[in-house]
Formats: sequence, structure tokens, C-alpha cells
Amino acid sequence: MIPISVCIITKNEEANLENCLRLLRAYDWEILVVDTGSTDGTRGIAERYADRVLDFAWCDDFSAARNYSLSQASHDTVLIIDSDEYILEADVPEILRLAGAHPDAVGLLSRENHYQMNGTDSVYTDLVERLFCRKRYHYEGRIHEQVRRLTGSGDYPSYRLPLRVDHSGYSGSGEALRAKATRNIDLLLRDLEEHPDDPYLYFQIGQSYNMIHDDSNACLYYGRGLAYDVDPAAEYVQMMVIGYGYALLHLNRAEEALGLAGVYDAFSSSADFLDLMGLIYLRNGQYMKALLEFVKALSCQTAHVTGANTFIPSYNIGLINEMMGDREAALTHYRRCGDFPMALQKIAELTGEDAG
Repeated sequence: MIPISVCIITKNEEANLENCLRLLRAYDWEILVVDTGSTDGTRGIAERYADRVLDFAWCDDFSAARNYSLSQASHDTVLIIDSDEYILEADVPEILRLAGAHPDAVGLLSRENHYQMNGTDSVYTDLVERLFCRKRYHYEGRIHEQVRRLTGSGDYPSYRLPLRVDHSGYSGSGEALRAKATRNIDLLLRDLEEHPDDPYLYFQIGQSYNMIHDDSNACLYYGRGLAYDVDPAAEYVQMMVIGYGYALLHLNRAEEALGLAGVYDAFSSSADFLDLMGLIYLRNGQYMKALLEFVKALSCQTAHVTGANTFIPSYNIGLINEMMGDREAALTHYRRCGDFPMALQKIAELTGEDAG
């Protein structure tokens, strides 16, 4: 059996850390917590649950803190978890089997990111690199650190883990999110000075501005990132395209957003992208084109954003039918949206039924 060390870096996370560690204690893994200067009750919580709690003097470099935690782990196979992540599901025997079968590769866990959209709780699911051998990999980058080979460069093999976590880091108060975004932008801009041609940094800066609804700057940095020769298959590139499109719509630049039709073939298998294109056509008054995109989105098997292949396109199909005067068809599609608040409100407006 392959022993695993769970490595966590943390600072002032008393609101999240206990739930994170309590769930981890169900597994036979070493838990190592590195505190980077907490002034709240974080360290006391860590000491109640973790096998070891160590200190690291914060130096505005997440990779430095991560790599210190790797160096202090008792085992070479390490699993990286954040303080605001909570294990939902873990098939430990299969995780161990996969780790043994792919010693040179990096394991990807599934992360469900919570945030607010259209007045309701939404979830964006992504895959993140979190299980690897510390003798082969480490972290690079001041912030939004990336797993990289210790020797050599280029792509590395990966595999999907039967491990799913909840992530609450994007669902805090507006003040907390603004503080996090401001910190992130400062560190990212420092990285950008050193690596001015890295499109991933432009993406992450755009994401940070997007977090605080600064659409002008989000659009600016997304656009700069997309000006590079990027790989459309990369998950961050897909997120950057979608983030750019929505930023344009929020800025009332819907006509400019039509330019994304030029990359349609590269992203048309994504329900999230099809929904975006549907909204772009809708905002430009091209109703039949919009309708076709939403119908296509319903046929997609998977989606990153919860509802992107179910209630989101159904709601917009209902909206288009309502705009075209077909009340009954509109109601049919609104009712397919389940408890989506915007659809319930539409049903109430059209029928007088209670929106609750």
C-alpha cells in the first residue's frame, strides 16, 4: 500500500479549516498543516486534527510555501488540499491503485467551486492537479501555482482520481472576495513582470477582476491572454474564452462579442460555450441563431457550470418563445427548469402562480 501525506498550507482559515480536517481524518493519511502566519484560531484547530503543524514565514509566494510543505511530508506521494476544500467522495483503494500504476504521472481530483450567478447558488466543476510524487514534481509560480517537473519541462502524464471535493473559496462576502482578489492581482502582476508572455497569467488576472465584477479589466486581461497562440483544449483557455465573452456582454459590447463565432469550431462541444453564443446572438437580436445554440447545449452530455446543459438553455429557450409571442411553449420550457429562480419568476408573471 502506498502511504500518502496530505499537505495543506493555511492562514487565518478558522472558518473553513475544521471542516476540511475533520473530513480528512476519516482516511488513513498523514495530515501536515503549514501555517503561514495566522492571527486567528487557525493554528489551534490544526493542532486538534493534524499529525503535524509547522510554521512558514510568509514571503508572498504560494509555491515557496507549498514546496516547503512537500519537503516536510513523511511520504513521497503527496495529496494537496486547500483549507476551504472538503472531501465529498474518495475511493481510497482505487486512488492507491492508480497512484501505484502511474508513479510518474499527476492525479487530477474533481473540484466543485461554489459561486453566485443569476441570484442563485451555482457550481463550476474543474479538474486540478493534486496527487504526485514529490521526487518528480514541485510547484512554480508566485500565485495560482502550477505543478511542474523537477527536471525537464513540457507536458506531463495525468490521470483522473476517484476523488471529489467541495470548494467554498469563491462564495464568501463581497468584502472578503475583494480582499482576496486584490491580493491575487498584486502577486500576479509581479509574476507577469517576470513572465510577460505567459497567457495563463493574463487568464488568472482576468479571473481575479471577474471575481469582483470589474468587467473592464477582466475583459482587458482575458483579451490579452487570448491574443497568444493558446491551446483550445486547455481547460483554462476554455474558461478564458467564456469569461471574455461574458465580460463583453456585461459591458454592452454584444456586437463585438459576435467575433467569438470565429473560434466556434474549437469550443462547440462545450455546453458552457454554446450557452454563451446563444446569449450573444440573443443580445444581437438574432433569435433563431440563439435558439439553435441553446438547443445544442441541451444535447451536451456534460457541463462545467451546473445547469449549462439543463435549466440554463431551457430558460433561454422559454425566453425566446415568450419574446416571439408563444406563451404556452415558453411555459413548457420554463417548467423544465425545476427550481431555477428566474424561471419560477417567469412562470409567476405568465400565470399568476406563486413564484416560491
